Amino acid sequence: MLRHIVMWTLKDEAEGADRATNVQRARELLLGCAAITPGILQFSVGTASPGMDCTADLVLDSTFTDAAALAAYQTHPTHVAIKPFMKAVVQSRHCMDFHVPDTNN
Repeated sequence: MLRHIVMWTLKDEAEGADRATNVQRARELLLGCAAITPGILQFSVGTASPGMDCTADLVLDSTFTDAAALAAYQTHPTHVAIKPFMKAVVQSRHCMDFHVPDTNN
């Protein structure tokens, strides 16, 4: 299995909206990708909680069966379609992919 985690910090203003509005829009767009390809085992999107120290505004935590499933997700037209918005509103992005043991065996 392959874990794919992405964290974004958004600009204060972009695309005619403030950070909070763009965080919610980005969250909705990402959630629209939750089941676009086979091989997505887990897919969650979180936003920073008010009053808590956070290093990012938005996080995607997902698990795929393998690298091929992640590649299919990343190149799927629905995922590709959200990239222009994300690039326009994101100040910084951090990503990490790593293998995790299959606990079902």
